Amino acid sequence: MRKQYLSAPLPFQGQKRMFAKEYIKVLQQFPDNTTFVDLFGGSGLLSHIAKCQKPDSTVVYNDFDGYRLRLEHIPQTNELLAELREIVQGTPRYKPITGDAREKVFECLQKYQDRYGYLDFITISSSIMFSMKYRLNIEEMRKEALYNTIRKTDYPLCSDYLDGLNIVSADYKQVFNQYKDKPGVVFLVDPPYLSTEVGTYKMYWRLADYLDVPTVLAGHSFVYFTSNKSSILELCDWIGRNKTIGNPFEKCTKVEFNAHMNYNATYTDMMLYKKAG
Repeated sequence: MRKQYLSAPLPFQGQKRMFAKEYIKVLQQFPDNTTFVDLFGGSGLLSHIAKCQKPDSTVVYNDFDGYRLRLEHIPQTNELLAELREIVQGTPRYKPITGDAREKVFECLQKYQDRYGYLDFITISSSIMFSMKYRLNIEEMRKEALYNTIRKTDYPLCSDYLDGLNIVSADYKQVFNQYKDKPGVVFLVDPPYLSTEVGTYKMYWRLADYLDVPTVLAGHSFVYFTSNKSSILELCDWIGRNKTIGNPFEKCTKVEFNAHMNYNATYTDMMLYKKAG
């Protein structure tokens, strides 16, 4: 019998493991031959569970962030982590990796990058940096403090994790347009959260992009994920009660001023004005 994962086999920012059991209950409301389209596939967990629960269904997994490539390199990642464990064995767990050990860590990373032409920086970041902090190349990682957070065991190979899925890699709007007119389709919609760190995603995620997502929900069955940081539900409720306001900033003149909080943090102040009449 196929193993069903309730959490992604490799670290991924924003995976829905906390929702897994409730998500399974939601899936039972749909017929066995449903087409599920995972627009923001991420770690593939939603797609994987849907296929396990509904084996006769068609499940489209949009692997825009290249998670399957990370899975393919698990043997090399385990090999690298085994060597890193040897390097940091003199460093207590959760303590900073400093001095000679720190330099040996970077030498090791460079060696494996040269050998395989690929490093799973998200998994590596979770192994030598604190939780939810990721750097996607060696140069950026050199600027950060390193800590011994390496897991003690290898990652499982999980060769069947993506079995049975229709895997694509495209902008979510392209995938949506391909399936929007298919009867009975259910869209799985887990976009990067607004007002949270989205540095590990390949896409540049703006407010306008986030607000575009609800346009795919109208008239379709869907399972949608968000957080209270985004205030998207409150915003949509407000729009629903103020349908005639339009865009109050249309035809405004905008003036911008770049402000500095400190040596490495800046933001842009904006002034918009329009004379009515």
